[in-house]
Amino acid sequence: MQEKKSYEYVVVRLVPRVEREEFLNVGVMLYAASRKFLQMKFHLDKKRLRSLYPDVDIRLTQKYLETFNLICIGDAAAGPIAKLPAPERFRWLSATRSTTLQMSKVHSGMCNDPEGKLMELYEQLVLPVVKS
Repeated sequence: MQEKKSYEYVVVRLVPRVEREEFLNVGVMLYAASRKFLQMKFHLDKKRLRSLYPDVDIRLTQKYLETFNLICIGDAAAGPIAKLPAPERFRWLSATRSTTLQMSKVHSGMCNDPEGKLMELYEQLVLPVVKS
């Protein structure tokens, strides 16, 4: 059995109207330094988004999220930030900002499987709860 290692994560939030400070969780980014793991999962629920914020530019928001993901995985097509080492990319991506895409504070924990933990957090914090 693998030893548990530390990880850090942030919740990616869409803040359509920054002045109102309302947000929707649209993604999760997880960084596990010892495993050299930095990945992000995101999902825009377009129907829900339109019902809450009819004026939001979904296409532009999707593009922003895709760019954040490219930076996260270190794809050079995303520009110079994407070329930085993983710890610096995570710190840049998780920095406090006052734009329509904001990150929660950094949370930490211990896990054996960073990819599995990312999926767990994504399902818990991003995907809508379906009541039966």
